[in-house]
Amino acid sequence: MAEFISTRVAYGRALKKFGGQNPDIVVFDADLACCTKSEGFGQAFPERFFNVGIAEANMVGMAAGMAAAGKIAFVHSFAMFSAGRAYDQVRNSVCYPHLNVKIVGSHAGLSVGEDGATHQCIEDIGLMRVIPGMTVLCPCDANETEAAVKAAIEQNGPCYLRLGRAEVENITANLPGYHFELGKGTTLADGKDVTIAATGLMVQNAVKAAEILKKEGISARILDIHTIKPLDTELIVKAAKETGAIVTTEEHNVLCGLGGAVCEAVSRYCPVPVIRHGVDDRFGKSGKYEDLMVRYGLTPEKIAECAKEAVSLKAGQAG
Repeated sequence: MAEFISTRVAYGRALKKFGGQNPDIVVFDADLACCTKSEGFGQAFPERFFNVGIAEANMVGMAAGMAAAGKIAFVHSFAMFSAGRAYDQVRNSVCYPHLNVKIVGSHAGLSVGEDGATHQCIEDIGLMRVIPGMTVLCPCDANETEAAVKAAIEQNGPCYLRLGRAEVENITANLPGYHFELGKGTTLADGKDVTIAATGLMVQNAVKAAEILKKEGISARILDIHTIKPLDTELIVKAAKETGAIVTTEEHNVLCGLGGAVCEAVSRYCPVPVIRHGVDDRFGKSGKYEDLMVRYGLTPEKIAECAKEAVSLKAGQAG
């Protein structure tokens, strides 16, 4: 039976695990430890855990100071606050001096559900990836989340880790040949007609979209792009050359996220049709996670429609 677990829960377990292995890890939370799942670390290592209250900007500044003193600092809040409210401190106090602080944006995207538009951060990937020196990670499931946390700890420098609230299928845990490497995407399925490059929980929907397309005689290559920055340009360009068309899919604004990053790479090295699938530059609404995903078209069926459109654009270019 498939395992379903949210990336935030998997993150909490990984943080506690690696915290026990590395005494240099210190953790900060803005009064949301039960939600961000940093509470497990706090219970196990209270001397290295700091709840700063609802003071996200101060939290990032404190973490920067700890990092300057040689610690590996993790800071936690909802993505809307860790990437948005504390943006000034992330940019100037962490990234400008290139300090070893890991910014965790929990409850990202529309899957926050009933919390509504004010808490549904669909801009965080764009905000974080434009800052020089920032690494941006968006794992798709529990297994990949643990690997991403390990990679973030081992890398010296700023990192943004995007996590979700919704429970998602742990698809990479038993995938033959699966290997996580920071900055390198993973090919989950090969295909020759179109490439679907996905990140976060849209990876699972991309796999389902490929099954829909297969029934219609379309062979789709599926790429799991867990590292938005640095982007695996080599993998993207290879897919562009071999399939001739790309669809990107993300639980994020179609502007400035994975789609933007892929377009930047493809337009320079191998121009092919690219269709960006995600939230169409509008705010979210309060509602059940499943209903919101349908309302905003973040479904396997919509991805399949985009793939067919991309294939038709490719055919038009050839003609």
